[in-house]
Amino acid sequence: MTYATQTRAPRSSSLLARLQELRDAFRTLMQQRAVYNRTARELHALSDRELGDLGIHRSEIPRIAAEAAFKHQG
Repeated sequence: MTYATQTRAPRSSSLLARLQELRDAFRTLMQQRAVYNRTARELHALSDRELGDLGIHRSEIPRIAAEAAFKHQG
């Protein structure tokens, strides 16, 4: 009979390095959230006619803001 086991690779990162990675990830998330909020705020400020001229329906604003913030990751 054969058994399979999963093992994890030992973590070679120090605690400080892991904390720095966590800080960097948090900073990136906060920057992305700022882009999302700014994009959504600017689009919501437009009139329905202005949005229509851009080919955007008001219900699409959250999706467009998410694309602007999270799909263009450097």
